[in-house]
Amino acid sequence: MSSPPSEQPTFEVVSKSQSDEPGAIQGLPELTPAVVQRVEEGLAAARDRAVRASIQSALDETEAIARGQFERPISGKFRQTVLRSLIHGLFQVQVEYPERIPQGPVLLAANHLNHIDPFLLLSEVPGEPYYHILADARTLYDKWWKRQVLRQARGVIPVERRWREETVVIEAAKRDRPDLAELAAALEQDVPAGNAIAALRQIDRAVQAIFAHGDGIILFPEGGLGTLEGQLRLPLKRGTVIYALRAGVPIVPVALIGTKDLYFRKTLTVRFGEPLHFPASHRPKPQEAQAAIDALQAALLQLLPLDYQEPNGVKLFRKSLNHLFW
Repeated sequence: MSSPPSEQPTFEVVSKSQSDEPGAIQGLPELTPAVVQRVEEGLAAARDRAVRASIQSALDETEAIARGQFERPISGKFRQTVLRSLIHGLFQVQVEYPERIPQGPVLLAANHLNHIDPFLLLSEVPGEPYYHILADARTLYDKWWKRQVLRQARGVIPVERRWREETVVIEAAKRDRPDLAELAAALEQDVPAGNAIAALRQIDRAVQAIFAHGDGIILFPEGGLGTLEGQLRLPLKRGTVIYALRAGVPIVPVALIGTKDLYFRKTLTVRFGEPLHFPASHRPKPQEAQAAIDALQAALLQLLPLDYQEPNGVKLFRKSLNHLFW
């Protein structure tokens, strides 16, 4: 077993300190009825047998990859065709500078606005090399159609973790919301916190095996969904660049534009940036990782629009499409 990186990849880090606003927790969303509803939906997904079975299957595949065993039921090009048919049937997609993606193993690092993002990226990246998605487990498998698509497509490295909304509920139950105590207790029992060392080591070994095999990785360095088009949720998670530094593969920044609010035939833009190259380092030092994340942040901000405006006009099936990919 290879040793873990000197800094474990971080997928979701939030501050537990209180802000000056009463009842708020710094770095976390405000506790609203919509947040509580989302948490209840997430808990239901964590307890759902079909979701759990799909996550376990993906975890088993991740472990097999970590051992160097690669099995693909379909080709990357066929997967791309299927997902592209789905996405392009609902939206207009504009892809900019795809030629900037180098051949061979590469890490694609994208901003994250909506749960459609992994499917959108897989529909537009080259079929070869084969790209694997490193993303939140429950949001990938919480709906039957996602499970069907991903069961055939494979290529998912699931990250089991608590959402920001769930942290809000747990913290509120401890402080001044006894009415949330039962929900908070259920979250702590049934939703993995996401910081288990064994799981992080398994992910690291799988990612390094994927790069060694000549394939690529897609991940989201914000560690969760952003809130506004054209902006990043900062700071980016420094641990997410460790994978590329250890393998010595380039990082390609990717800007996703228009995915925050979905409706029928909306234009979604996938904009690829110039690849970022860094010296390979088996055990990256903190300053090396920080330099890489600073360069990635600057590149993403340069790709994102400065003055994004949502289009006017009729927005057909807005509610249903946002719920479909939520």
